[in-house]
Amino acid sequence: MTVTKTQTPVSVAKGRQAEGAEPAGPARSERLSALVQQHGALAVLVIVSLVATFSFDSFATGDNVSNMATSSAFLAIVALGMTFVIITGGIDLSVGSLFALGGVLAAWGSRHGTLVALLLPLVVCGAVGVVNGLLVARSRLAPFIVTLAAMLGARGLMLAITDEGANTYLIGKGSFLAELGQGTTFGLGNPVWIMLALFVAGAVVLRRTRFGQHVYAVGGNEDAAALMGAPVARTKILVYTLSGVLAGLAGALNAAWLASGVTILGNGMELEAISAVVIGGTLLTGGLGYVSGSLVGVLLLKVIQNVINQIGSLDSSYQQVVSGAFLAVVVVAQTWLGRRRQLM
Repeated sequence: MTVTKTQTPVSVAKGRQAEGAEPAGPARSERLSALVQQHGALAVLVIVSLVATFSFDSFATGDNVSNMATSSAFLAIVALGMTFVIITGGIDLSVGSLFALGGVLAAWGSRHGTLVALLLPLVVCGAVGVVNGLLVARSRLAPFIVTLAAMLGARGLMLAITDEGANTYLIGKGSFLAELGQGTTFGLGNPVWIMLALFVAGAVVLRRTRFGQHVYAVGGNEDAAALMGAPVARTKILVYTLSGVLAGLAGALNAAWLASGVTILGNGMELEAISAVVIGGTLLTGGLGYVSGSLVGVLLLKVIQNVINQIGSLDSSYQQVVSGAFLAVVVVAQTWLGRRRQLM
């Protein structure tokens, strides 16, 4: 007599659950990798700030924190526009020159009123961004070459306006533009509040709008985005235009803060902005990035610079050494995490 064993419904359900269940290890490891990539810079910023607070008496003072916040605001505004560009897989080397050009145009335009001083740099720098976007999107030229040419052209235009730096345009004291750059609200400079408002708006646009979805789609896979109906060319033109406008705005606010259009500013700012964006977790290859991470990256660079200044015995050039080394570590870590995700 043969006895046939039958499986109970409970055992069958358990078997199906076991067959369909995904390994917990790889999923947990993938979540950890994503967490490190998104919030790693924030953890480093907190650690460095705590060490500096206990090491230097003047680091955590109100004046020092306010100065760091204000000086960070201008680079952060530039980095915000750079974030959008890099997420699409592009690069914008013209922002440093546009920053300087925007400051000079704002100071020159202040002689004709505050409205001209604010609109002129936005229009001119935005127009340069439009040209960059058209050449990259429509002519399919390499962003590196296009924005490099724009960097040289904007710097040349700025030198032509100032007679090769011989003329420095001043912003009158007591004007609305000067108050916008030098005034404070609740203990923080007005440029800081403007920067924070822009970052909130940028985060909403990137995460909650169709345009933001298109930005990620273009950076993730341009051909797939086009097949899905995403306006690839228009998205690229808009992000480069946004980058130019924000660079001009940052330059105008900086000129208002200094009460003059200084021609020597902006050299190397494009590299600082790229460093801050990448340190904040945005992939240079595009398709992944965080507005909040870019702000953390800017703050981390400024805190490192401030710590080196607090030490006193180190030259300011060491800040570039530390920033470069940290950027190299972040890029290597991003590459490793990306390859690890592909293997999971």
